[in-house]
Amino acid sequence: MSTTKLLAKHFNEVYFGGNWTCSNLKETLEDITIDEANFKIADFNTILCLSYHIHYFVVVQTTFLKGLKVKASDKLSFNHPEINDEIEWQLYKNKLWKEAEEFIQLLDQLEDDVILEDFIDPQYGNYFRNINGLIEHSHYHLGQINLIKKLARIQLS
Repeated sequence: MSTTKLLAKHFNEVYFGGNWTCSNLKETLEDITIDEANFKIADFNTILCLSYHIHYFVVVQTTFLKGLKVKASDKLSFNHPEINDEIEWQLYKNKLWKEAEEFIQLLDQLEDDVILEDFIDPQYGNYFRNINGLIEHSHYHLGQINLIKKLARIQLS
């Protein structure tokens, strides 16, 4: 299996399941209520904020892989939409899954010979570094979401 196909598989697993951590974004967010998603404890980010932050960089990389101009900023990656009801929350999650599937398709179609080429700009490193970094970043924040979910359920019950 090519490196890009392996990366597509690994990304798919962090979003939709099947990885050896037995944790994925879709199952984790599936039963979270809007109150839990907006639950604020101390100076932690909310689940809504973290889900947006994770996915912000998926959208950035998708934009690049489509050959479009990328306009992104780390500062913007926490500027999530305000969501206050269950219907909006479900629509938001559906959007995440749809866009993640699009990213997986683009990765799956990516030729392996680009994997060591510069990604967007030489200062950001190569394709492999960025795609693998996105996967690691998603796992990191997924762990935070799981902890906040547990705290929210204790506090809100």
